[in-house]
Amino acid sequence: MLDLTYETPKPKVIAGAKHDWELVIGMEVHAQVSSNAKLFSGASTKFGAEPNANVSFVDAAMPGMLPTINEYCVEQAVRTGLGLKADINLWSAFDRKNYFYPDLPQGYQISQLYHPIVGEGEILVDMGPGVARLVRVERIHLEQDAGKSVHDMDPNMSFVDLNRTGVALMEIVSRPDIRGPEEAAAYVTKLRQILRYLGTCDGNMQNGNLRADVNVSICRPGQYEKYMETQDFAHLGTRCEIKNMNSMRFIQAAIEYEARRQIAIVEAGGTVDQETRLYDADKNETRSMRSKEEAHDYRYFPDPDLLPLEIEQGWVDDIAASLPELPDAKKARFVNDFGLSEYDASVLTAEAENASFFEEVANGRNGKLAANWVINELFGRLKKDDKGISESPISPAQLGGVIDLISSDAISGKIAKDLFEIVYTEGGDPAQIVEERGMKQVTDTGAIEAALDEIIAANPAQVEKAKENPKLAGWFVGQVMKATGGKANPKAVNQLVAQKLKG
Repeated sequence: MLDLTYETPKPKVIAGAKHDWELVIGMEVHAQVSSNAKLFSGASTKFGAEPNANVSFVDAAMPGMLPTINEYCVEQAVRTGLGLKADINLWSAFDRKNYFYPDLPQGYQISQLYHPIVGEGEILVDMGPGVARLVRVERIHLEQDAGKSVHDMDPNMSFVDLNRTGVALMEIVSRPDIRGPEEAAAYVTKLRQILRYLGTCDGNMQNGNLRADVNVSICRPGQYEKYMETQDFAHLGTRCEIKNMNSMRFIQAAIEYEARRQIAIVEAGGTVDQETRLYDADKNETRSMRSKEEAHDYRYFPDPDLLPLEIEQGWVDDIAASLPELPDAKKARFVNDFGLSEYDASVLTAEAENASFFEEVANGRNGKLAANWVINELFGRLKKDDKGISESPISPAQLGGVIDLISSDAISGKIAKDLFEIVYTEGGDPAQIVEERGMKQVTDTGAIEAALDEIIAANPAQVEKAKENPKLAGWFVGQVMKATGGKANPKAVNQLVAQKLKG
């Protein structure tokens, strides 16, 4: 992490009726691969198409149709692994996971159980300035998505949309290193950020392109440390999986509820059953979906239609050489090169587009001043207008022009805000607008002194009060600024007021 160092956060502790309990959380995130075609067919992956419009003969499991691997999806998985500092397996293989669903025409899902394409990696999850959790990634494997069953269009029938069937997914499996609801949401947020920087998944949770299965268990304080020493899961409680979470807020609420449910069971003398559960956001509760399956329940076996996947190290090296600067490195660079606080650097690097915009504004200028204007003025206004940075009416060059005028003392901070508003709503060159509209700051001390002398002469009582209490000098500063239409140089005004009141 370059020059940034972190402390590990303390685990979340929940007080039960009898004991204190800690949470242990692992995540399985399903990220849709950014690709125009599906994993084993040439069918489109475009979201929002008419039901069953993006379905090839392979997706529909027509007799005799054979899958053909999409090389670009493999490249995207490798790129993701490299972005998570993970091992890339040059030899991997696909397996059939056999189960029946109406929206899975083949009757099995092609996945990678035994030999995934990506091995162990890591994600540094920021929990605030100077605090972060290092979460180990166990594996990433490629698999097909299933379709969608629709049950609310007719009281007597269900409908099936196969558009998602065969879409490439990366299942990113973490170790049980996450220790609280906030950390779980922060983990998904950080993973989404990295994927978006890499361009391997758009992270759109509303469209189902990123969704998480959350494994939750509880343990007494001290037990997790024993697990870490031995890697023996016997030190941890029985885990339950909460399926298909697609909201950071709901992830946190579901974990909180599920942990308290398990604590109540154990403290009452019962045992937690390993199972898959669903979260009901309306009732804020989890409910049983099915007993937890094991691998043998699916009758996994190597897919006979697909040869093992063999890739060359040179190809992996070429992909590694093309990786963009990732969030942690960019954040550290912004702190080091521009003198930003960790918080400001985190805000600016949250999205690659935001970071790029800021860097254009800050190039050759005061980094802290640029960050202040980008975060507070621009981001604030865009949020108010419900716009993204790509829709910004003001360009980096225009915002940089406003900052140049502040830095050269041509305008004051107050005038700069008025200027920003004009450029944001009307466009134009900031320097030209200042010249044409007479917005330049008054730096002529003679003119400022004349205005101040008039105010002092008209307010002798206020002068005496200010001499007794120097804090009241601000009143004179305000009056001068008012008299000059806010154009007087504040620094010059403050100096002159101090000199006059001394005399």
